Amino acid sequence: MTEYDYWKIFPRMPKKVTLGDITVRDGFQHLEKFISTRAKIFYAEEMIFAGCKNIEVTNLGNPYLMPQFSDAEQVLAHLRSDRFRERCAKKGINIDEVCITAVTIRETGVDRAIELRKKGVGPDRLLMMVSTEEEHHFANSGCTLPQYWKECERAIKKCNDAGMKMCGTVSTIWGSPIAGATELKDAVEFTKRWLEIGAADIEHADHDGSASAPQVYRYFSMILDEIPDPRVHIAHFHETKRVASASVLQAGITHFEGTLGGMGGQPANFLDDCPVPGTGDYYYEDPRYVGLTCLEDMLVQIDEMGIEHGYNVDRVLWLGRQVERTVGHRLRSEAVINGRTLKEGHPEFARPGLKKLKEKLGEPAGQKFPAEWGKAAKLPEKYR
Repeated sequence: MTEYDYWKIFPRMPKKVTLGDITVRDGFQHLEKFISTRAKIFYAEEMIFAGCKNIEVTNLGNPYLMPQFSDAEQVLAHLRSDRFRERCAKKGINIDEVCITAVTIRETGVDRAIELRKKGVGPDRLLMMVSTEEEHHFANSGCTLPQYWKECERAIKKCNDAGMKMCGTVSTIWGSPIAGATELKDAVEFTKRWLEIGAADIEHADHDGSASAPQVYRYFSMILDEIPDPRVHIAHFHETKRVASASVLQAGITHFEGTLGGMGGQPANFLDDCPVPGTGDYYYEDPRYVGLTCLEDMLVQIDEMGIEHGYNVDRVLWLGRQVERTVGHRLRSEAVINGRTLKEGHPEFARPGLKKLKEKLGEPAGQKFPAEWGKAAKLPEKYR
């Protein structure tokens, strides 16, 4: 007998997930247009009001390289302000339960975060990043892998001593945009190394959309065999071939990240009217096919599966429409256009006259087959 219960067919499918928002950092870093401080604050605030508990809001690296985040301290200071705390309290939100993250690729960024912490405006969590493929890692950090690991070890100790958590990111798990294919087992070892030197959690990242659903399942199965607590692991996918969304909810992972409109990707090397360093030449030829998994679409998918997530879905869809106006062009969310699947349907699209026609034909409301037909279909023997 066929099993129809979805949760029995997929016993590792989560009943509840955490969906982090990284729009204001990863989403905006790829834009060649400066997003105003007021807009960054607006989207950070509104995503928290909509139910986000894990939000990444800025990069504390050198603003000369990435001037999009020259306002990092202002954004963090606002989110630590008494005014914002009071607004959260009025909405029933305990801001102390919201984890605010800033990216600190290098130790200097960690030092900056610690100084901000002393001022009372520092983030709760920092993020450093290694790539299993060294050419990609060098492009991001300017370091060799052994050199960078030593820096991370020092930085994590500083971070933890200052009362902040460190997230260790492992990138190029499924492939590198520079050197091509990579080995999954390397990423498993990198994950263990992060935890060995004190990282609190791990972001498992596909930064160029190399992953396929079977390989994602295989990798996270390998990870959970070695480190079974799902709270340690965060899945971070980029959408370049319209297949990343199929990788969500794989193998028992319960924490994911996304951006409004599927924005994001490699830091911009041009901002407004001026070239900027960023991380050098772009890895891609067409910017339309760069970005993360789309938060709005992922949220609607999760919601319609009956999985608990904690968001106000309609508010997030509204924000998705607003961010398109902020950036000045159409983004990649389908849900902001087509909305959710409504049980009540869209009666405003109904054609007039059905009720009158049924009355004229003597058909009761709800009758779907001719009255002289049997109550149930008799399937021909050859189809049984």
